[in-house]
Formats: sequence, structure tokens, C-alpha cells
Amino acid sequence: MTRNILSSSVQNASFSIIFQILFRCITFVLNAFIIRTVGQDVLGIMNVRLLLLESTILFLSKEPLLKACLTNTKSHNWAQVINMIWLSVPLSGVLGAVLVYVWINLLSPTDEVYIAQYKLGCYAIAISCIIEQCTQSVILVAQSYCFVKLKIVFETIYILSRTFIFVYFVLSYPNNAITAFSLAQIFSAVILCGLYYGFFTWYILKLNEIKALDGDDKKTSHNGTLFADMSDFPFRSILNFFPGFMFNEDESINRKLLVLTVSFVKQCVIKQVLTEGERYVMTISPVLTFSQQSVYDIVNNLGSLAARFIFRPIEESAYFYFTQMVLRDEPLDKQDKKKIAEATNVLNQLCKIVTSIGLLVVTFGQSYSSTLLYLYGGKKLIESDLPTTLLQFHCFAIVLLAINGVTEAYVFATMTNIQLDRYNYVMVVFSISFLLISYILTNILGPVGFIVANCINMAARIIHSLYFIHEKFLKTGYKPIEGLIPDKKYIAILVISGIGTKLSEKCILPNTVLGHIGIGMLLLLGTLVVWAIDNQTLLKLGYAKYKRKLSIKTD
Repeated sequence: MTRNILSSSVQNASFSIIFQILFRCITFVLNAFIIRTVGQDVLGIMNVRLLLLESTILFLSKEPLLKACLTNTKSHNWAQVINMIWLSVPLSGVLGAVLVYVWINLLSPTDEVYIAQYKLGCYAIAISCIIEQCTQSVILVAQSYCFVKLKIVFETIYILSRTFIFVYFVLSYPNNAITAFSLAQIFSAVILCGLYYGFFTWYILKLNEIKALDGDDKKTSHNGTLFADMSDFPFRSILNFFPGFMFNEDESINRKLLVLTVSFVKQCVIKQVLTEGERYVMTISPVLTFSQQSVYDIVNNLGSLAARFIFRPIEESAYFYFTQMVLRDEPLDKQDKKKIAEATNVLNQLCKIVTSIGLLVVTFGQSYSSTLLYLYGGKKLIESDLPTTLLQFHCFAIVLLAINGVTEAYVFATMTNIQLDRYNYVMVVFSISFLLISYILTNILGPVGFIVANCINMAARIIHSLYFIHEKFLKTGYKPIEGLIPDKKYIAILVISGIGTKLSEKCILPNTVLGHIGIGMLLLLGTLVVWAIDNQTLLKLGYAKYKRKLSIKTD
């Protein structure tokens, strides 16, 4: 790989944020459409029960293999990696069969009118997951060789096609919304698979043509295009993306990657429980009705906007960056000093950025939760205080999610196999504690208990990650986690903004929503200006990199 890893990681995060914004916007509009067209019960079945099934199958069958195969891609034996990533297909098939049986026969039943559609939905989810896993080898190569824009374009087409297919069938057959959801899942998965394999079929043919040219003609043909600097691209045919077709002198499977995958399997099972814990509690123990689940899901998604379209892409890109810059099995003081210094600075700046954004959300979220819900769902959504309370609690969870995402990205990217195995036991404790706390607090506090339990577990995971990072850097003299401490000026302006927005909510909001929003925008602008003044070095560095990138494109 000759492309710049940091640059591609930042670009990947940027495009992923844009994609997540688009995806969230589509989801919110679609949820509103579903509620107005077919009701809240159907939304609860699809968004909680069926999407949880999809999330469980995909995450457990894909995530461990993908994380292991993304480690140090420069030294890959790609024949072994392709063989290994294809294990996700039979794995998703086995998981799908087991979980579909559980979802249909063991979980609390749906209303009689939805049973047939619900069963079809479970089978459709399992089939669509298998189809998606057939694309993992191509997606892995695209990510390893920094095809950032390609991934975003194809995933956007995937989401849009799924949405349009669903809406078309719902409008045509409004009484069969869950069936429409099922068909949309399968068709969109086929479209995504076809897009990836179609592109790389064309790409490899063109790349082979360029490699066959003489020196001057070759330079003219690919200079400034997506074929530039791809002399090390090892795939000569689309068949190379399938297991057993690529020339390989070594064993079929890389044993080290297999051991690493096993470590990630244990970790991912636990992380899935932590990530989707409230959905599992709602699904296994029917604390809330499907209608209540749909309302909670709407508020939960609205409250998780920042976490989903800002923090998660940053976490994914940070993980990839740290896996390429820091070696797992060597102490930091024995590694390349230049790489470690750069990785330390990146970690410090990431901590500073996500903490600043999280505190900003907390400050303004306490006064603008009800306003946001009113603008989204109208007066009906805020008839009770519960939605507003849920969203306000979400704001505190966002800070913890932001910090946990970045710190765990570094931890998982730099832990040795032995450390990963040890951490799995810690995660077991976190998971069991989370489920118990969720169940107890939900029975006491209602839906708010889910959020409080999540905050408690996030705090525990952050403490563990910070301890690991502190021990990791102990002999180097670096202190990257100091980035979590915000500047005094920034804290002061946040306090002023918090008081100002609360006064606005009490005095101005009852008379005019626009006036309340205007006050908030002015205070937000002032807060951002203070942050920019305190972080001039970071902004100058970002501007310099952007300017250099523009000059390179111009040349």
C-alpha cells in the first residue's frame, strides 16, 4: 500500500460522517412515514425485533473476521486472507438458522395479524445477511486499498434502493408493510453485491490493460486517476476474490489471524450485548409493548445522532489508523519513534475533539430536547415529559460514548492476543452487570433505566481503557489522555451558554420557538469561537493539510 494511511483514514471518517447524516435523515423520514401509514406496532416489530436479528447475525459473523483481516494489511498473504474472510458466509448461515428459530419460536409473539409477515421477515433477514457476507472479501480489499469514495457511494445506493423499494411496496400494499420490509432487505443486498463485484471486474480489467502498456503510455494512462500508485494490487481476476482461486504457496489459512479472530469473537459477542443491550432486554423480557418500543427507538435514534454519524466513523477510522501505525506485540519504546509520536498526537487530538463535541451536546441538549422533539414529531410526541427526559439523559450518554469510542479504538488496535483474551473476561463482567442493571433500573425508572444503565457501563469501560493507555505509555513520557481535559475557557463558555439557554427555555420558548432557537444559535456560535481560539494549532494543522491536498490535486 503506497497511499497515505492517515490521509485515507481521515477521508474515510469524513465521508462516513456525510453518509451517516444521509442515512439518519432517511431513517427519520422513513420512521415518520411508517407511523403515519401503518402505525407504531409495525415500526416496533421492524426497527427493534427484525433489525436486532440482522444486527446480531451480521456483527457476530463479520466483525471478528474483518477486524483480524484489517490488521497490518501491508504484510498480508492475500490468498490466505480471502479464504479466511469467506468463512463469514457459512458462519452467517449457521447463526441465521439458530437465531431465526429463536426469534420465531422462543420470543414473545406478535399480534395474530402480523405473525405470517413476521416469520417471512425473519427468514428474509437471514437470507439478506448471507448475501451481504458474500461481499465481504471485496469490501475488505476496497478498505485496505483506500477506495474510500467507492464504499460511500455504494452504501448510499444500497440505503436508497432499500428505502425506495420499501416505500413502493408499502404504498402499493399498505397492509403488508413487514413483507415490504423483507423484500427490500433482500433486493438491496443483491444490489450491493452486484455493485461491488461489477466495479472490481471492470477495475481489474482496466488495471491489467494499463500494466501491459509501456512506461510512458502507462504513466499517461493512469496518472491522476484511481489507478495511480496501485502497482502492488495483487488481484489479477475477479475470481481471486473467491476462496481457492488465488495462487498460494503457504497454508490455506493464516493461523495467527485465526487466533486473533478467535480473540475478537469473544470480544464481539460481549460488545454486541453491550451495544444492543436495551434491545435484547426489550426483546427477551417484554418490558415495553411494540408501540412503546417504537417511541423509545425514535427518541433513542434522535438522541444518538452525534454518536452515530460523527463518533462511530471516527472510531472506525481511528481503529484502522492505529492498527497500521502501532504494532501489537512490541512495547512502544521499541517501535518506530516517528510513528509512535504521530499516533500519540492523533490520539490526543481525537480525545480533545470528541470530548469537546460531547460537552457541547450536553450543554445545549438540556434546553433544546423538547424543541427538537416538537420540530420532529409535533405536539403529540411531547404530550408527556418522558420523550424530553429520555433525550436529555441521552446527552450525558453521548459524552461517554464519544470518549469510549476513541479510547477503545486504540485499546483494541494495540492489545496483544493475550491481552485481548484477558479483556474478554472483563467484558463478560461488564455485559452481565449491564443486563442486570438494565433490567433492575428499567423496572424502577422505565425506559430511562436503559440509558442510565448504559452510562454506568460506558463509564466502567472508559476507566479500564484509560488505565490500559496509561500503562502503555508509561515508559515513553507521552500523555495522550490529557486531551480529555477541556480548556478552562471552553468550560466557562459552556457554563454561560447552559445558563443562557435554560433562561431562554423558561422565558422565551413559551412565547416563540424561533426566538428560543435564535438565542441558542448565538450562544452556540460564541462557544465555537472560543473553542477555535483555544485550538488554533489544531485548526492550522488541519487547514495546512487541506491546502496541501488542494495543491497536490491542482498539480
